[in-house]
Amino acid sequence: MRKYVDFLVIGSGIAGLTFAIKVAKYGKVCIVTKSKMDDTATSWAQGGIAAVMYTPDTFEKHIRDTIIAGDGLCDEKIVRLTIEESTERIRELIKWGAKFDKTKTGRYDLAKEGGHSEYRVLHHKDSTGREIENTLLEQVKNHPNIEILENYFTIDIITQHHLNIEVNRRTTGITCFGAYVLNPRTRLVDTILSKATLIATGGAGNVYNNTTNPLISTGDGIAMVYRAKGTVENMEFIQFHPTSLYHPDEKPAFLITEALRGFGAVLKTCEGKEFMHKYDARLSLAPRDIVARAIDNELKLSGDDFVGLDCRQLNKNELINHFPTIYAKCLSVGIDISKDMIPVVPAAHYTCGGIKVDEMGRSSILNLYASGECSSTGLHGANRLASNSLLESLVFSHRASVDAVQKSKEFSFSQEFPDWNAEGMVLNEEMILITQSMKELQAIMSSYVGIVRSNLRLQRAFDRLELLYKESEDLYNKSILTVRLCELRNLINIGYLITKAARARHESRGLHYSLDYPRAISHNDKVSTYQYKNASENGDYFGK
Repeated sequence: MRKYVDFLVIGSGIAGLTFAIKVAKYGKVCIVTKSKMDDTATSWAQGGIAAVMYTPDTFEKHIRDTIIAGDGLCDEKIVRLTIEESTERIRELIKWGAKFDKTKTGRYDLAKEGGHSEYRVLHHKDSTGREIENTLLEQVKNHPNIEILENYFTIDIITQHHLNIEVNRRTTGITCFGAYVLNPRTRLVDTILSKATLIATGGAGNVYNNTTNPLISTGDGIAMVYRAKGTVENMEFIQFHPTSLYHPDEKPAFLITEALRGFGAVLKTCEGKEFMHKYDARLSLAPRDIVARAIDNELKLSGDDFVGLDCRQLNKNELINHFPTIYAKCLSVGIDISKDMIPVVPAAHYTCGGIKVDEMGRSSILNLYASGECSSTGLHGANRLASNSLLESLVFSHRASVDAVQKSKEFSFSQEFPDWNAEGMVLNEEMILITQSMKELQAIMSSYVGIVRSNLRLQRAFDRLELLYKESEDLYNKSILTVRLCELRNLINIGYLITKAARARHESRGLHYSLDYPRAISHNDKVSTYQYKNASENGDYFGK
């Protein structure tokens, strides 16, 4: 099948849906999503969305908190425009129908999370993402210009390469003309040509064994753009959420939102001893990179499988009212959080790097935009501040829509691209080749490229990834395509990008912590009002 549209959107989370809603009045929109429309990382988001709403909070405070968390690698221009546009984007979301919790006085019931100096996180109980996703889906489903293709898997974006024109990383003017998409009904590859394309495919958490990401988070968009010779950056900065529910047989790992610590929950060892005072003056509300490394170190010291998150001192009724999903989930596995500590471990949670874009969401490939977790805007730097991700999606999807509408008016389909060539391909009847390679990949990344790294571990990972890459490419090049095979190929690509970037960074910064490089004086150390206690109790303590 061949289809022509004005705007192609790959992904159906907050980034993709926001863009689609905004461009739909200017042309035909096609949304391609690899699963059901609401099966997205957005739907899983618990804590909320950060924005300046009331005094004493200010844009400057939010900007400062973001830069501090990002460990000096944030683009201040991008941080400033994102924060300064936050309130307007939130009001627009509310106008579309999103409902956030309010106090009895009618003001929004703002939460406080790690790294935030003020209460500024809007939320809907502990299922904020689901509320936002449903609101946006309602808008999308009712728009006559928007077509939705569920369970369609995007294989590659279409560029000059598919016209047998040589394209490499030094080529200028690489242009996106749409994408090749695997049709679940026919099992054939369809061609969708578009004037403007948005990649909004989310993160890549499934490159690790333990992740809070949904199973669909396999780095597809990032891998596609990298193969098309687009610019990808900062892939070493993988955020591990400090507190996922320890339940080894469950995938994905259930997230215990940071807002629970903002509500008063305290991290403790299995023996009930607090430990965060050894690492940071902000205790359990330190930024995520610090808390995750602290937990990782405590587990190495104790040999335990998890630490505890203690809510027992909190008012039970208020606890259940604010966190009904967490209460119900824990109760389903035999944990009453009003009486028992919650067993928690860090889990891969957010990809801070990705497809490099500018202030309008434009990638290095013409007519190709990226928004959400798959993108690298410069907002997060070396570590994402909690609840800034949903905000980033709103801001950059809005900005991308403005640019894409203008660019689409100047575009015409002047070239005919060939359909996907599957001649000579055979059906792979040995799924073990895919499933075992996936297990190997996740084991390599979890063991060698996790929370704490070293040159030796990274070299070992790199060597093993090279073998997996060769095997998977050989299988890909001779097989009839399946989703699992394509996901494996993409995740191996992601593992390579993370490892390559980590090897190139000869320092410990933010989410990248290496045993081989003593922690330099960081941006946090210079500007934070919370001064680190001393090196022996903080940065250099990790990994001993």
